[in-house]
Amino acid sequence: MRAAVFHGPRDVQVEDVPKPEIEAPTDVVVRVTHTAICGSDLWFYRGDSDRDAGSRVGHEPMGIVEAVGEDVRSVEPGDRVFAPFVISCGSCEFCRRGLYTSCVDGDGWSGDNGGAQGEFVRARHADGTLVRVPDRYADDEDALRSVLPLTDVMGTGHHAAVSAGVDAGDTCVVVGDGAVGLCGVLAARRLGAARIIAVGHHPDRLEIADDFGATETVLGGGETDVVERVTELTGGGAEHVIECVGAASAMEQAVDVCRPGGTVGYVGVPHGVEDAGVPIFEMFGDNITLAGGVAPVREYADDLMADVLQGTLDPSPIFTKTVDLEAIADGYRAMDEREAIKVLVEV
Repeated sequence: MRAAVFHGPRDVQVEDVPKPEIEAPTDVVVRVTHTAICGSDLWFYRGDSDRDAGSRVGHEPMGIVEAVGEDVRSVEPGDRVFAPFVISCGSCEFCRRGLYTSCVDGDGWSGDNGGAQGEFVRARHADGTLVRVPDRYADDEDALRSVLPLTDVMGTGHHAAVSAGVDAGDTCVVVGDGAVGLCGVLAARRLGAARIIAVGHHPDRLEIADDFGATETVLGGGETDVVERVTELTGGGAEHVIECVGAASAMEQAVDVCRPGGTVGYVGVPHGVEDAGVPIFEMFGDNITLAGGVAPVREYADDLMADVLQGTLDPSPIFTKTVDLEAIADGYRAMDEREAIKVLVEV
């Protein structure tokens, strides 16, 4: 089969690799039809995080079930499915609590199970991982394009909003205008926030935030002091802040715009924060709560899919470029050079 393989910084190639097969009774092999490039993929693409040369990449698969192990009960060949960015058993202590990303036998997609930016993947623990799309939408391309973000960024933005405690009538600030931040705006609107202030550095992305339900936007950079502006808009900060970047500067900004007694929900993959640290003393003084982490998107997938399929939630505008699998290197380039927010890959 064909799959994307990482060979070094800014060097992702599509090549022939072994096709995964059923290895255990709980396995399913999925023929991938849609996948995506994630902002977190750019860390290894740019050489900012370690990754073995020759490893397969990708973690946002959607496709058609091709083969099932004898113990699989939730899906059968021919079903349309998508999968969260991690594999989870669905039955351990943490999965039962909804913390699927802490599964005691969890796994990723980039090993010998195929790599989700490829033609096939093997889903271990299929019953605990795969989400079946209702048959009536299985070939509806518009619906599938809206469902695909539930593999990662929509569920991650939702986790940030939930962790920040966003509820009906609230004011919240969303720090970050990437795919996750934009989905955080959608999530805050879905949870009923009355006022959503989106903070970013790209006018075109903040326009999407506005379309997604942001009531105000703040463009950073230049002469704008983001903290000062947000504090002015909110009359002293917001009780609910969503941090969707992962950089130390973004976390500091999130804490600075959080009202005393408020909560920062963070889901940005931490990068460059080990030395800078979290502003604990400031949080201590203002009784600011920090909640969040890697998003257990399987916990939210069914509820979010129901909203997508009934037409009340549509994250698909985050896909601003589409490529086929053989052109995935151009997709990585476009995201690296800020030409695209998120790239959809048709396999």
